[in-house]
Parts: sequence; C-alpha cells; structure tokens
Amino acid sequence: MGCIGSWCCPGPSGLFALVVWLALQCGVAFGQTAPATGMRSGFDTMSASTQAMQRDDAANPGMLTVNEGATLWSRPEGASQRACAGCHGEASVSMKTAAARYPRWDERLGRPVGLSQRIALCRQRYQGLDAGSPNTPTRHDSPAQLALTTFVAHAARGARLQPDTDPRLVPWRERGRIRFDQRLGQLDLSCANCHDERAGLRLGGATIPQGHPNGYPLYRLEWQSVGSLQRRLRNCLTGVRAELWPPDAIEYIELELHLVNRAAGLLIETPAVRP
Repeated sequence: MGCIGSWCCPGPSGLFALVVWLALQCGVAFGQTAPATGMRSGFDTMSASTQAMQRDDAANPGMLTVNEGATLWSRPEGASQRACAGCHGEASVSMKTAAARYPRWDERLGRPVGLSQRIALCRQRYQGLDAGSPNTPTRHDSPAQLALTTFVAHAARGARLQPDTDPRLVPWRERGRIRFDQRLGQLDLSCANCHDERAGLRLGGATIPQGHPNGYPLYRLEWQSVGSLQRRLRNCLTGVRAELWPPDAIEYIELELHLVNRAAGLLIETPAVRP
C-alpha cells in the first residue's frame, strides 16, 4: 500500500510524530499512570536528578545565561550609550516581580507584548539599538536578547505568576484560549489534547506535563541550551506538523496570555531545567 500522505514516510522524526499521534488518538500512553490532579509545575514531574540540577545554582547550566544577562544589564549600548541599569538600577529590586506580570499592554503598539518584546522595545527606543538588521541583538532568540530576558526573569524567581488585569487584554487572552483548544497540523492535535487531557500520563518514558510557562526562559537538556517559550511553542507546532508562525507573531503572545492565566499562582523558576 502506498503512502497516505507526505507525512507518513518522512524519516525518524516523522516516525516519532506518527507514533505520538497514534498513541494520543487511541488514548494510549506508554508506561501509563494516573493523570495528575491539580495544578503542577513541570518541575514536579521531573526525575530527582534533574530537580537537583535546577535547585543548585552551581549545577544549573541556565545560570551561565543569567550571568551573561547581568553583564549586558550594566553595559552601555546603542546610539545613546545607556545601560539598562542606568534607568532601572538593581534588577533584584526593580525587576523583582516584573516577569510575573507579562504579557502586558504596549501603548505605542496598541497590543500586548511579552517580556522579551518589552526588553527589545526598550533597547530600541531608549538605547538606540538597530531594530532592522537580521543580526540585531534585540531579535527574540538572539544570544543577547535571550540572556537579558533570562536575567530579568531570574530576578523574579520565587514570585507568583500574576496575569495582568488590564481589560484591553481580554480579547487577546480569549483568542489564546481558543488557540490552546484548536487542533492543528497534519496530526490534528491541540495543546489541550496533551497538556489537559493527558497530563500526568507517560509517553515514551517521559511524563506529559501540564505545559505551564513558569520556568521560561529555561535550560532544556534536549536542546543543551537555554531557550524561550516561543522556541518551545515552535517545537510543539513542528511536532504536530503545523505551519510555524513568524518570530514574535501575535499568535504566540495570545497563547502566552492564556498560558499565564492558566498557570496563575505558580512560582517563577527561571532558569528552570527541563528534560
């Protein structure tokens, strides 16, 4: 029998995706256990050794990125030769809860922005960094931008996620909720299929988490690097064989608004460590 579509014979990564699809469609989880009850951070479902790595700042590889961000925080840059610290002072004080309240509304853009976008906008508007070059350090997943975002989010570690209550965010958050429940891609799966319906079950030896964003940016052992929430969402889109949204597309921010609302009250763990 021939292929039923271009996705059925795409090599090892496609084969894994097909196995995932079959498992989820049939309600099967390998090494199945009872689903989790209540709201749980991804930290709670990790192995003891990975939890220990996150707890110990000397062993947590994400702390290297935090240190890089600390250097950038105090470095004068751009046409204005101003540093973040010149306006905001010590991040441990001024940024103590900032990351817990994003995404937030941006008056100039007339739409919500995430923490990384807010930092990029500040660097462009007040430091005078170039926003147009493909190599600009303010691009979402550039090393410099990722380091600063991780540093600022780390300053809020231990704070509880507090979704912004600005009424202008309501329709954007609702669109994010719809996206979370929407089936996408050739595998016809939604975020909710994995992270609501099957959270706590096991698939391929790993526990399916509830998909909360309280550790981002985080160090993922699979990546061997620190990555953003948008990177994780792109991975999920790729996993269900859906078309990717462009970097910093509003779809990511809408979905993040819903994810933060869904995780309200969880502690920020940045930089978390995940498998």
